[in-house]
Amino acid sequence: MNEDMTVYISSVRELMHTRVGGVPLAYVRTYGCQQNVADGEKIKGLLSEMGFEFTGSDQEADLIIFNTCAVREHAEDRVFGNVGALKNLKRRKPDLIVGVCGCMTEQRQVAERLQKTFPFVNMVFGTHVLHRLPEMLHRILSDSQRVMLLGHEEKAIREDIPIRRDGRSRAWVTAMYGCDNFCSYCIVPYVRGREKSRRPDDIFSECRSLVESGYKEITLLGQNVNSYGKGLDEQVNFAKLLTRLDGIDGDFRLRFMTSHPKDASEELFDVMAAGKHIPHHIHLPFQSGNDRVLGEMNRKYDREKYLSLIAYARKVMPDVTFTSDVIVGFPGETYEEFQDTLSLIKEVEFINLFTFIYSPRPGTKAAGMPDPIPHEEKTRWFAELLKVQEGIAVYNCKKLVGSQQRVLVEDRDQKTGLLSGRTAGSLVVLFPGEDSLVGEFADVEVTDAKGWSLRGQQVH
Repeated sequence: MNEDMTVYISSVRELMHTRVGGVPLAYVRTYGCQQNVADGEKIKGLLSEMGFEFTGSDQEADLIIFNTCAVREHAEDRVFGNVGALKNLKRRKPDLIVGVCGCMTEQRQVAERLQKTFPFVNMVFGTHVLHRLPEMLHRILSDSQRVMLLGHEEKAIREDIPIRRDGRSRAWVTAMYGCDNFCSYCIVPYVRGREKSRRPDDIFSECRSLVESGYKEITLLGQNVNSYGKGLDEQVNFAKLLTRLDGIDGDFRLRFMTSHPKDASEELFDVMAAGKHIPHHIHLPFQSGNDRVLGEMNRKYDREKYLSLIAYARKVMPDVTFTSDVIVGFPGETYEEFQDTLSLIKEVEFINLFTFIYSPRPGTKAAGMPDPIPHEEKTRWFAELLKVQEGIAVYNCKKLVGSQQRVLVEDRDQKTGLLSGRTAGSLVVLFPGEDSLVGEFADVEVTDAKGWSLRGQQVH
């Protein structure tokens, strides 16, 4: 942590304590992907250094930060609604500090709307300046300034930002930032900037420390982890990084996301097959099963390439499972082309899909494409896809009845009262057990399949 950051942290700690007459409370709400969650943990780490404790209620908070997502329009609408709802709270608590950050704010039209429409918002800042949060709060507290800090000003990766992790058994570790792919529907390269890889030594040190601290599952993050290594002095790719991390001693799982099919390699799957800690599970987004649509999406692979990756992964890991992302109703997509997506889903038999109806993002190429199919029709396609996938998911779950699975227990399911955990293949298992198992591995015999999840009994 550099000297300037330390000075600002100390100043904010003193100013906030005086302002509220005690320990200040922060409410941080994160929307969107796992990378946003990792950013939220850094925000909380900085706030913790500044003397904040945390609350789950915006009504109790002295500081509220919305950490936002820009991938879909619905997420943006929710943020604007939730920010607007704070107007009356700010009137009752004029000393309340409100901040909005994250991917949404890197879009100029969004940042300007926040500045003009919501005058009670004290600070708006982007994804590249998280480390300057202490400085921003210092300016607000000492000079009553509104702060807007955006843009891709930070070229070097900051390794000195403290992290306050949300869990004690699962951890997110960022391997790389940004994206160079420019898929025609995606805003991420514009708000996250170009790809930057962290040094392998820094990633190794963080992962080893997490394992030594008792974490049972580490997930490496990147918009496209398969392109890891660009710009580094070391000659290293993602497969080599995984091999090194797999050598860490301990009882843990090592996952990663997201893999882009254009950069997925046989070397990567060979490393997974030989690994001690790497589950045989891959999240490999295909988005569409039709080659013309994939071309319009600028995905840089075709259906045959995708299916060849699936085939090789199954050759070296017969028990491998797959999840994926799918966009329904891309501009210009026909029903016949959508059927190619359904046929690919049936062929691969994914255990789960993350499915979305196309949402136009201003500033992307796809937003300007002709889109003649009405939303109501796309909704019918979407329902058809969900029905197909539900049948496949039920089939995959039933195949596991009678098997024994090693499960990482995550929490207690509120609906059933049973413990809830996840297999190496990323399927949910519910089973009776003591709270002491939460955060630990347990061997479970699968006794039944209930729709999308499994039921079981612990094997002692």
